[in-house]
Amino acid sequence: MTARRIVLGMQVSLDGFVAGVDDDLSWLMSRTDEELLDAQAEFLEGFDTMIMGRVNYLDQAAHWPTADEPLAPVLNGFTKLVFSTTLERVEWEGTRLATRPPAEEIAELRAEPGLDIFVAGGARLAQSLLADGLIDEVRLVVQPVAIGAGIPLFAREQALDLLEVQRLASGALVTTYSVVHP
Repeated sequence: MTARRIVLGMQVSLDGFVAGVDDDLSWLMSRTDEELLDAQAEFLEGFDTMIMGRVNYLDQAAHWPTADEPLAPVLNGFTKLVFSTTLERVEWEGTRLATRPPAEEIAELRAEPGLDIFVAGGARLAQSLLADGLIDEVRLVVQPVAIGAGIPLFAREQALDLLEVQRLASGALVTTYSVVHP
């Protein structure tokens, strides 16, 4: 049995931000189309577990349990692990709150049988997991817009090896990289 891969998947602006100033996502939401949703659905078929931070969890838990969008059954069916130092409980079905450091929690998840593990973000969690060498692969949807300021995905230098690029009609690029670990 091979260990499950940990794959970070996020959308970024052309200049590397995951959100604008004051967590603005209007630049991102206006670019979601059917082709991107189909690409996301296809990507998520390779996973059965999702890792996220508190802010991302609160946003997704408020939306997906009652949503009737095509991705809802997929995301609602995932096993979900939330890293937070402030949440006391989680209520989205199939979710548990991490109680140990990320390296320990992720080592346990890797050893369990199942599909690969999807890291949905947010930026601070992604930066932390990358810095600790816990991410195996990064899949970025690079949107064709520069927003100039905001929350960057990468907080430090990170070497990546390009595995694949898919161009969407919108001009977005779906890029997949393996993470180069020192």
